[in-house]
Amino acid sequence: MNNQNVLGTESIGKLLLKYSVPAIIGMIVNALYNIVDRIFIGHIPNVGPMAITGVGVTMPIMTLILAFGMLVGIGATASISIKLGQGNKNEAEQIIGNATKLIIFLGIGLTVLGLLFLNPLLRSFGATDQTIVFAKDYIQIILIGIIFNLFAFAFSHMTRADGHPKLAAIVMVVGCAINMILDPILIFGFDLGIQGAAIATVISQAITAFWLLFHFTKGSSVLKISLINMKLNISIIKTIFAIGMAPFAMQLASCFVQIFANNTLMTYGGDMAIGAMTVINSISLFFLMPIFGINQGSQPIIGFNYGARQYHRSKKALIYSIIAATVVLSLGAALIQLFPAFFVGIFNNDSALTQMAVEGMKIFLFALPILGISVVGPNYFQSIGKPKISLLLSLMRQVLLFIPLLFILPRFMGLKGVWFVMPISDSITAVTTLYFLRREMKRTRGQISYPKEMEDSLAG
Repeated sequence: MNNQNVLGTESIGKLLLKYSVPAIIGMIVNALYNIVDRIFIGHIPNVGPMAITGVGVTMPIMTLILAFGMLVGIGATASISIKLGQGNKNEAEQIIGNATKLIIFLGIGLTVLGLLFLNPLLRSFGATDQTIVFAKDYIQIILIGIIFNLFAFAFSHMTRADGHPKLAAIVMVVGCAINMILDPILIFGFDLGIQGAAIATVISQAITAFWLLFHFTKGSSVLKISLINMKLNISIIKTIFAIGMAPFAMQLASCFVQIFANNTLMTYGGDMAIGAMTVINSISLFFLMPIFGINQGSQPIIGFNYGARQYHRSKKALIYSIIAATVVLSLGAALIQLFPAFFVGIFNNDSALTQMAVEGMKIFLFALPILGISVVGPNYFQSIGKPKISLLLSLMRQVLLFIPLLFILPRFMGLKGVWFVMPISDSITAVTTLYFLRREMKRTRGQISYPKEMEDSLAG
């Protein structure tokens, strides 16, 4: 349990570096699965722009898969961290066992439903006769491999909570490297086109999933998966879902927003606008992944210390995380504004698509520097077991503000109105998040921060 004890004693700065740097690497690597696919897909001869638009049409499905991965993975990880902070290893093992069985059920169910209703889903997501062929070729293979995607995502989170953040990062790096090697071989070498990109992704995620499964069964993990702790427990499932509901809702909302956005883009800009948004999202993903990595790294630190009633340490982890996120995103925003054509050119060589994406990106990502507050804040409330506030803040950015703005602005500004939605939504959400964080800090400011064992001793 030494790996867990240091969470309550080592300096917060060192802990954030120890846990966040591997997590950042892991998240960037995870993003590269999609980014690398899109880079190669966008340069497929003769069909690149339509192929990358086809991938953009499938994004609601990809987001839905991620939502379920977060529901189980993040929910279980936060629960495990809190239980370990309380010194309850047995319940932590029951949580990881229940999470494993949930992933199996969800993986099978999502694959079957996705394949059964694929055509109507893609049409509702904005697919046209020109793009649906590419969308189907890509997403059918991804759907077959959903279970590997879910295992890879959830187990990488739980490996960090188990006290092995470096292993989680190494496994993700290896998986991404395999994907990057297989992509050009399958897409161009075997002439499989967009299907080759999907096959490469599934193979690499399967390798990641089996590696991490071995860690929790035969490896050096603190927690072990066994048939006994895989017996479903309604109370544990409710806890996992309650904590994981905020990121799940955020991604589910993002799924609906993507559907609405795709259809709005189609109305005001055609297929090319969906392709431009796909490129913009790919670029923003690269800069946002470090922030999600900071969240992952800080989650066990915040959860453990809050569970151990060392509130001053959980607050310090929050502040350091916000500062780090703001620095990273400010640098990203500067690069995007200075060199937009360079970033867009990575994903395609079509002049019309490049021009549309450059114009849109400079507006769409204008508020990037303050986005760290809106991302780190909900993670803090989620980590301390307050999912309702986390859910509210998550939904604000993705639904409560974004959808009304997306409905109103394009009616007056056309396609440019779509680009202005995100910076306005991000700005309002950041201010609201700061209000809730300040209120939480005032609430715990007067409470004495004792480790739980010391408090029990004083009470006795």
